[in-house]
Amino acid sequence: MHASTLRFSPFRSRIGLSVMAAAFALTVSACGGSQPAEESAPAAAPAAAPAAPAASNTPSVSFVQPADGATVSSPVHIQMAMQNYMVMAVPEGTPEMAREGMAHFHVGVDTDCLPVGEVIPKADPWIHLGNGSSEMDLQLTPGDHKLTVQAGDDLHKTIADMCHTITVHVQ
Repeated sequence: MHASTLRFSPFRSRIGLSVMAAAFALTVSACGGSQPAEESAPAAAPAAAPAAPAASNTPSVSFVQPADGATVSSPVHIQMAMQNYMVMAVPEGTPEMAREGMAHFHVGVDTDCLPVGEVIPKADPWIHLGNGSSEMDLQLTPGDHKLTVQAGDDLHKTIADMCHTITVHVQ
């Protein structure tokens, strides 16, 4: 091989760049065409999405299932949720005071929410879930029933905004 072919040549480099530029131009024109794009009216601005509701820090309880107005079979599987509060089991023994921000579920059958600060009775129509559970199966007779979930603190006292009632139809 001749020594001159191995040397760097500015002329050869310019030719190589020119060939590459031409190939690029051909590729671009083949993909995008050479006709100018038709002018069109400017697109309308997309409609603004509705604002999301502000997050609430208010504690609350709800039924995950069954849904309000649902037709169900007995035993009825009940699942509850608690927002902005911790679901915790009641401590062993008799607590002297309630722990802040902690509660457990109580389910009432065919009853309304109790007033804030009232002790939830440990008797019919209330079922205590002092073990911290958020699910249960409940035997109900056929017909319409009101189900109430109410949170209670370690002393089983009701908490503001922590009660929810639904109605179900049992087949």
